[in-house]
Amino acid sequence: MRILFIIQGEGRGHLTQALSLRQKLESEGHTIVGVLVGKSPARRLPSFFVDKIHAPIYSFESPNFLPTAKNKQVHIVRSVVYNLCRTNKYVGSIRYIQRMIRETEADVVVNFYELLTGLTYWVFRPKAAMICIAHQYLFLHPDFEFPKENRFSLASLRFFTRLTAIGASRKLALSFRKMHEVPDEKIVVVPPLLRREVLSLEPSEGNYLHGYLLNSGFSEEVRAWHARHPEVALHFFWDKKGVPAELKVDDHLSFHQLNDTLFVHYMAGAKAYATTAGFESVCEAMYLNKPVLMVPTHIEQACNAHDAVISGAGAVSDRFDLDVLLSLSERHTENQTFRHWVKQADWLILREFREDLLREPCPVTRLRRIAGYWMERLSKL
Repeated sequence: MRILFIIQGEGRGHLTQALSLRQKLESEGHTIVGVLVGKSPARRLPSFFVDKIHAPIYSFESPNFLPTAKNKQVHIVRSVVYNLCRTNKYVGSIRYIQRMIRETEADVVVNFYELLTGLTYWVFRPKAAMICIAHQYLFLHPDFEFPKENRFSLASLRFFTRLTAIGASRKLALSFRKMHEVPDEKIVVVPPLLRREVLSLEPSEGNYLHGYLLNSGFSEEVRAWHARHPEVALHFFWDKKGVPAELKVDDHLSFHQLNDTLFVHYMAGAKAYATTAGFESVCEAMYLNKPVLMVPTHIEQACNAHDAVISGAGAVSDRFDLDVLLSLSERHTENQTFRHWVKQADWLILREFREDLLREPCPVTRLRRIAGYWMERLSKL
């Protein structure tokens, strides 16, 4: 089949998921005809993605969150006003997505949580089947446990998630653990999309802490902790503009530009890992047996972090308190259940790309799947 990727390009997670899925689909004989990446003008695509996706890349402007003045947390009001003011740009992006679906003659569109893809299917109803894939589709699962957050924020998050999936044939919910499917929501729970480069690594316990900063403002917290603990080696990654590939503060603290090969190399040899709670890198850390400190920057990451803690990943904090991470590393044990779950990813995900499954099921088949789901639910009462 001819497959078009459309990716929400803020951060690292969806990009690495796309790299992994490309490997799996091409090994089955499918063709990736193009990759559309939605991002803000301020973001740049990391070179690791450009070099490894091996398909034509096209960028378009997409809604995004704006950080606070200190470049740490998300500023909700500013983000809403900014995106409303750019509505005309996003309308143009929707038209562009529709045109690219048509011009690439795609049989299937894989949507990595890009809002404008769902809106494109709402407005234009393209003929290509759409499969949505992201951890966020687990937020629509009836058994997903949310953190204690503002109810309006959680409802808004679920509404946003539904918008990204308008017209989807299937929602593949990437999960830290096995959960049942939800036929009436078209939700299939699948393992994380880790790449061969990660799966082939042999982890070891080094003497340094590893980290990823989605917003470079958190570097001040890392520097402050380092000033109190100068003897602990730290290797943190970011995508801050105007700085060298490695900003070496001293012999024990370095900030690296986002380089995926180097990133997973440092992950494999680290004592522990600190992050702004993106799903993908938390999964990589869990697979490589590293405890994780998660510092969410917005409601979506708070949900990721809460779910990760339930699954045994580590701890959540409101700042980069690396004392907590060192403490975690002393009592951390390997999660073999998670590793086994990850190794089932190929067949569980690839089976959802069978041509017969992408067609809308007949009413009888759909009723059977829904009846099976409710029988399973009732049996647990």
